[in-house]
Amino acid sequence: MKEFNIPSFYRSTIISKVKEKRKLADPRKKDFSPSLLDFGKVQFWIPRHFGFCYGVENAIELSYKAIEENPDTRIFLLSQMIHNPGVNEDLRNHGIKFIQDTAGRQIIPWEELDSEDIVIIPAFGTTVEIEGKLNEIGVQTKAYNTTCPFVEKVWNRAEKLGEDKYTVVIHGKHLHEETRATFSHSRQNSNSIIVKDLKEAGTLADYILGKSTEEEFLMAFKGKYSEGFDPKKDLRKIGVVNQTTMLATETQAITDFLRGTMITKYGDMNIKNHIADTRDTLCYATNDNQNATKGLLDVIADFAIVVGGYNSSNTTHLVELMENKFPCYFIEDESKLISATEWLSYDIHQNMEVKARVNLNNKNIMKIIISSGASCPDSTVDRVIQRILELKKVRTTAEEALETMAFGL
Repeated sequence: MKEFNIPSFYRSTIISKVKEKRKLADPRKKDFSPSLLDFGKVQFWIPRHFGFCYGVENAIELSYKAIEENPDTRIFLLSQMIHNPGVNEDLRNHGIKFIQDTAGRQIIPWEELDSEDIVIIPAFGTTVEIEGKLNEIGVQTKAYNTTCPFVEKVWNRAEKLGEDKYTVVIHGKHLHEETRATFSHSRQNSNSIIVKDLKEAGTLADYILGKSTEEEFLMAFKGKYSEGFDPKKDLRKIGVVNQTTMLATETQAITDFLRGTMITKYGDMNIKNHIADTRDTLCYATNDNQNATKGLLDVIADFAIVVGGYNSSNTTHLVELMENKFPCYFIEDESKLISATEWLSYDIHQNMEVKARVNLNNKNIMKIIISSGASCPDSTVDRVIQRILELKKVRTTAEEALETMAFGL
């Protein structure tokens, strides 16, 4: 695996050593059991895989390379580099300006850019339309295009489906930068439609099976299908791809459900003519992180903490997995741990940050699960751990806990 050159302040002193020990013990990544860091008063259960992935480290490396190589040039990002407030704020502090927000709303007009400027394409990729706009201005983006290779893999899969005359069903959040980019690329070669979840897949199936009208279908998926989409003929052959950060189990459930729908409609003998046999298009890091999170579900713990940006899709899915078993706190960084009894945690159901009541001192030994999303630096997780140790008044050092680190249940 390539080693990336990213700023040292993103590196950690605790988590990096945990990961290195696990890598040495399990180089083929076959053991998804968690690690245990025992500080006496606090025991931290840590998943086998979490934090920065290949695509994120690649994006960060290229962004800082752009800054270093072009000290006298204006540098722009299309939108947030990744969904992590600390990373994006540091890039702003280095003089990088953002052209759009995460919803695609313009912050800096295209007219203010010229051919001498540098525009960094974020890890999510971008739309064909924006690529065209940048080419029209004369901006060269190739050197600092940080589009994740796993996102490009989805685009290639969608292109192949289009060549074979399948309509592409994209499992994703239609306002998410990655899904907007995938939809834009997909519709160049095929009719395309976005479904957010199994419920929306059910709405799609209702039309296929004649349980709803075309008018009801078009209303339900308004803004989520390609121009000229004709459900009467464009839903006879489909293939499923996804936003790379969605839950793998949900993507599989949607694929299986739509396969069953097509069998009901056309019969088992003809199924290959109506739904493509697409393999999962989630990236390896998303799969590893989700599997490692599931490896924590047999742990006995007081609660779980997930660290990351509140608008991070893959981080939100980790919270969904955790909260089924444990009280779960979703925080951006250590600043949310106000005291031993009061934290700020993001509620993914209300889409807002709320005050959370905790009591770190109600037990002699607290057992805490801690993880983070693929866009969260390990150094941030370090600071969360250190803040909890501070609030709990723990004297055991990180070196001592690392010396006795164990893994497996």
